[in-house]
Amino acid sequence: MPLEHPLRDAELLIRSGHPLLVVESDDRPRTGTLLRHLADRMGLPLFRWTRVRGLTRVDQEGSIYETREPERALRHIAASPAPALYLLEGFRSVLPASPLLAAKLSEALDTLERLRGALLLLGELPELPPETRGRLSTVRLPVPSRDELRQLLGRVVRDASRRKHVEVALSRAEMDRFLDHLQGLSLMEAEKIVTRAVLEDQRLGSDDLRHVAEAKRRIIEREGILEYYPLEDTHVRVAGLRALQDWLRKRAALIREPERARAFGLDFPRGVLLTGVPGSGKSLCARAVATEWQLPLLRLDPASLYNRYIGETEKNLRRATRLAEDMAPLVLWIDEIEKAFSAGGDSQDGGVSRRVLGSFLNWMQERKGPVFLLATANQVDQLPPELLRKGRFDEVFFVDLPDEETRAEILRIHLENRGRDPSDMDLRRLAAEAHDFTGAELEQVVVSALYDAFADGTPFDEALLTQEIRRTRPLAVTASERIQALRSWARGRTVPAH
Repeated sequence: MPLEHPLRDAELLIRSGHPLLVVESDDRPRTGTLLRHLADRMGLPLFRWTRVRGLTRVDQEGSIYETREPERALRHIAASPAPALYLLEGFRSVLPASPLLAAKLSEALDTLERLRGALLLLGELPELPPETRGRLSTVRLPVPSRDELRQLLGRVVRDASRRKHVEVALSRAEMDRFLDHLQGLSLMEAEKIVTRAVLEDQRLGSDDLRHVAEAKRRIIEREGILEYYPLEDTHVRVAGLRALQDWLRKRAALIREPERARAFGLDFPRGVLLTGVPGSGKSLCARAVATEWQLPLLRLDPASLYNRYIGETEKNLRRATRLAEDMAPLVLWIDEIEKAFSAGGDSQDGGVSRRVLGSFLNWMQERKGPVFLLATANQVDQLPPELLRKGRFDEVFFVDLPDEETRAEILRIHLENRGRDPSDMDLRRLAAEAHDFTGAELEQVVVSALYDAFADGTPFDEALLTQEIRRTRPLAVTASERIQALRSWARGRTVPAH
């Protein structure tokens, strides 16, 4: 059963004298099911406290007299002669509020520890009085399994079919992709998405896959920390980077056959760090990895992590990494990681950078689930040594300026992406002309030439591209000292991606 492990963990904690439990989950229906099963399993009554009704027993009508105030509710719990489970909803907003409340909380915990009962809180860890923090334990409720999501989908279709026939036109492969899109969501969120897809046209077909993916994208991105790229949105073409692409290809079989890989003694790859010249295609590689391995992609924006309120930055990081684990397997992409974890930031932010770095390093070491971390850095010298030591990443690759053959292929890709036939042009000559251009600069050459041709009403041809190349001053010229410094740092420390 999907809930069996958290049930067993919660029961073991309570029976061994842990009187305060936090159930980490935003999925209220599943959490309610867990707590009812827990109460039945332990043979204990389950009470629920809210500021509006006070203490109520979940299987009976009516409230316990004068328990709306948190102090009075805790006094009642402390005086109770029998063990019970108490779910306190909205209690975190009053913790810590006063010395009196802290004292009443300690008394209630003393009673429950002796009787082998427990106070239960939902969501993230609350701010607790210092004397009670050591008595808190956590139980994490895992996200719904594929079997639970499959059962949910069947139930929604059956319920809708009672009113009007619903056609299910999904192949086995499409059904698997449908469930992939629901992975990582709560049952309530998944039910809303499936119900809308069914009720729109009384049909569940392949055309609903994109709608479901978009709905999931909105749910994940509503807090502004992560961006979600479904598998369908990650297909890209990458020129060059042969060493990196070969590294990825050798690990693709492990991704497709994880059980066989484990039996062979191999674990899911941890991740890579890509550093190098800005505009050389490092960010594009993140989508290329997702394409090569047929995995969804989550992008963590370092700027979105930081919050001016104390403790919120760390919470943002926990939410992001927890969601990545819930949705695994996937690729987690952190672009310009030095913006989040640069060395020497403590003097400017009161130690937040150091605490966030410590939490992130701990997650990198202890994370559960197949999450492949792909980080990019333009200013790798700003990264702390702890992040770069062996074992954090499987490999550190250096992405240098593309060679002539790669530049010709980049031009071909951008021309074809914009509906132009590159066979009429001498791409080798153009690539030689664009010596030391980055991939981003070559793309801009094509775009700018297209703008000129459109604005002037002239043909888009090789001469126009040549003119644009000669007009451009590449980064290799304007920032030559910086590029040489990057190359010097990378020599002996990294693997050339080309």
